[in-house]
Amino acid sequence: MKALILSGGKGTRLRPITHTSAKQLIPVANKPILFYAIEAIRDAGIKDIGIVVGDTAEEVKNAVSDGKKFGVRVTYIKQDEPLGLAHAVLISRDFLKDDEFVMYLGDNLIKNGITNLVEQFKQQSPNSQILLAHVKNPAQFGVAELKDSKVIRLEEKPKHPKSDLALVGVYMFDKNIHTAVRAIKPSKRGELEITDAIQWLIDNNFKVLPHIVTGWWKDTGKLEDMLEANRMMLDMCEMDIKGDVDELSRVEFKVVIEEGAVVRNSIIRGPAAIGKGAKIINSYIGPFTSISSGTQIINSEIEHSIILENCIIEDVGTKIEDSLVGRNVEVKRLNEKPKVYRLLLGDNSKVGMP
Repeated sequence: MKALILSGGKGTRLRPITHTSAKQLIPVANKPILFYAIEAIRDAGIKDIGIVVGDTAEEVKNAVSDGKKFGVRVTYIKQDEPLGLAHAVLISRDFLKDDEFVMYLGDNLIKNGITNLVEQFKQQSPNSQILLAHVKNPAQFGVAELKDSKVIRLEEKPKHPKSDLALVGVYMFDKNIHTAVRAIKPSKRGELEITDAIQWLIDNNFKVLPHIVTGWWKDTGKLEDMLEANRMMLDMCEMDIKGDVDELSRVEFKVVIEEGAVVRNSIIRGPAAIGKGAKIINSYIGPFTSISSGTQIINSEIEHSIILENCIIEDVGTKIEDSLVGRNVEVKRLNEKPKVYRLLLGDNSKVGMP
């Protein structure tokens, strides 16, 4: 069995950060989201992984390399344009051959992994199996309709959903999916939809089974979902202090402080994670905050946020919360007069000011 991870796409809902970075490499609890997918696949016993990449191919390759550090083999498959999930299967034919495979959207997080899904697929031998979850707002998702424990219909963002079962973004297929993706036509948005390919399987009497998620899952495509995923993953951590914390500082509850990090005269209240080489000086780091490697927080307060690598946040007079700050960002108070805001912001930025 093989795996196909989709790591292309433009990440428009997380701009401006995704103007310069792959959305799948944004860290949750100081680990890139894509790494969670690779580890979940490996833990399910699958070692041969194809990663479909787009404009951010080089960044993904630099982060993952050949996969040896994860205990897997990685093959990269270039998708020149994001023409749909079914198109990703179509262009991956040479890698997949006739093997069964799991397709995993690289910006999804599933708390309990996919081992149970893979085992069920092996035992029941359907032509396809799709991961589903009960949601409160099914009209915002692809929705599955079931009958006699089989999937009989899929509908993308229906106005009147037939169920509350949303497609999670993990799919199991046998070789018949290759016939399906060649048989369907592009949708109104010009993409080959995987829901259309699965519906083709259903309409042609192939067996498509559901697998209901029992734990939480997150599509991290939006800021609020990214922060919630960060919160959930941090809450699973255990206290682990390897950095240098002075006697004037307090570290409370579940806090991870990596090697080389320095904490001086500060309070860190977990769940929280402080990356390698970070410096926390005269500051407060509140619950559900991830501070990435090399970042300096000086005379400031941060809570429920993700701060990426090599930032400097200094002398900020108001607590920063519910925020995602990109790499190499500087946020400083200027004491010179006249007091002004000086901003250099990318497209679709949001700034709240007191």
